[in-house]
Parts: sequence; C-alpha cells; structure tokens
Amino acid sequence: MYQPPQVRPSEITPEGVWQQRRRIMQAGALTLAGGALSLALPWPARALTTLGRIRPSPLSTREETTPWKAVTHYNNYYEFGTDKEDPAEQAAGFQTDPWSLRVDGAVHHPRTWALEDLLRGQTLEERIYRLRCVEGWSMVIPWIGFPLADLLRQADPTGKAKYVAFETLYDPKRMPGQRWPILKWPYREGLRLDEAMHPLTILAVGLYGKVLPNQNGAPIRLVVPWKYGFKSIKAIVRIRLVEEQPPTTWSLAAPREYGFYANVNPEVDHPRWSQRRERRIGEFFKRKTLMFNGYAEQVAGLYRGMDLKKYF
Repeated sequence: MYQPPQVRPSEITPEGVWQQRRRIMQAGALTLAGGALSLALPWPARALTTLGRIRPSPLSTREETTPWKAVTHYNNYYEFGTDKEDPAEQAAGFQTDPWSLRVDGAVHHPRTWALEDLLRGQTLEERIYRLRCVEGWSMVIPWIGFPLADLLRQADPTGKAKYVAFETLYDPKRMPGQRWPILKWPYREGLRLDEAMHPLTILAVGLYGKVLPNQNGAPIRLVVPWKYGFKSIKAIVRIRLVEEQPPTTWSLAAPREYGFYANVNPEVDHPRWSQRRERRIGEFFKRKTLMFNGYAEQVAGLYRGMDLKKYF
C-alpha cells in the first residue's frame, strides 16, 4: 500500500469529515456482503488500454512527474471514501461505459453527448500540469485531454452566459460515499466563463498515456492547474452555462475555508494551516508555494483589480 512520506491524515482531512470514515467503510462492507460484486471486480478493460491520437502540449511544465502509483493511490474522491486510499479500492468496479455528458443552459446549441462521440471529434493532448491540494501537498501529472473551450464553443454560449456550472454523477448505488451526508450531493463546481475558456483549462480523459482510472475521475474530469485540486470536479455528467455565480460543493460545506475561486494564493491561509509551503508527493522537504500554482504569467490577468484575499 502506498504511503506518501511525511503527510499525516490529521494534516489532510477536513474537520468533521474524518468522523464519517467508519460508517462509509461499514457501508462498503455491507454492500459487498449484499452481493454488489461490481465493487470487487477489477478495472474495466478500457481503463488499461492506451489512448491514441495524443500530441504533446507546449503548455506542459518540464518538472519531474509524480509516479503512477502515487497519482492513482493517493486521491481525494469522497464519493468513494474519505481516506486517500479509499477511491482506488472502492471505485475498482465503477462502470463508466456507456457515459453521457449534457451541455445546456445559456447556450444556442444544447446537446447531450455520448462520450465516445465527443472524443471522436477531439484531438487529445498530453499536458503535464501541477495539481495543488489545499491541504499542503502537490503532484505533477501528465494529463491527457482537450480544452474545455473547444466543447463550449460547439455549444455556442449566449450573451447571458457568465459562469459555467459542473455536476458529478449522482448514483449512491455506484458511489457508496454518496450514501452519507458528508457533503451535499451531487458534487458541484463552477468557473467564470473566461476561466473556463482559458487555454490551460482542460477536460481530462486520461493520464500517463492510459484511459483515466476510476479513482482519478473517470471517464471525464475537469483540470484547472492554477486552482486547488478540489476545483477539478470528477465524473462529470452535466455542464451548464449560467448568468449567476453557481453554488459549489465545498463553498456550501465550509464557506470560511473554501471560496468560489480557489486560486492558489500563498498569502491566503486556510483557517487550520498555512498555504505558504507545500510538499511534493515523493519529496521529504517542503517547497515554497507559487502564486497561481506557478501559472501567474498565464492567468494573473484574469483577476486584475480583484482583491484576491477577499475573493479567495
């Protein structure tokens, strides 16, 4: 079992959530005992195949990537448990085929895409991005995906579209963590439209040359590299363009701790820990946290004139 160095559970688990762990684990055990064999099955075969038509992206960092084992066994994904190891175990039999993605709201061309049809029209890129977690750790991951802007342009936003709202699958039978009111399900996230249209923002369908593993958000997830990891919603089933700022899961759960923007800003501390330094998974010593996770040159202009301590 993978044990990242020098990172204790007390450092990484939000207050009030850890108390639910035992009940989730018990629910998982009861589900297995009740005959839901899908949770015991190995990953679907498609998750072990490589993706074709992948080109490298000039937007990638040249930093050393985090090992596959850590990337796929040290995950925040409360739909499958609150411990970092839970998702790899609990999501093993999660079926992601078939899958559809609805794009609607303030658009001229609302549509429900079958995932295979959506991907057939996209050229996939490998983008090596940093993923920064609000609890003080980070990874460097070679994501495979395509710009979210490409999909939104096909939907053709109307003049009323100011924000983009995202929604995860809600299915407590398949996602055992949703059986408990740890968060307000389904998981929801949001971006401003200009953030969503930025070239760095992608919809990821793979990593390390493989189809996205279940515990990493299969079959399709958001990746916004200058924001904290919780912003990158997993297992997306709906994208809705709206006029008003949409509610987001962690802002609803703990508004004092998690703001709408979730930009990596070392000057804004979490109420229970500092954000000024981070530990890269696999490293012993901490490093300085960079503004916008090191992407300030590309994205700082989006927030010109904003008070980033107030709008955190």
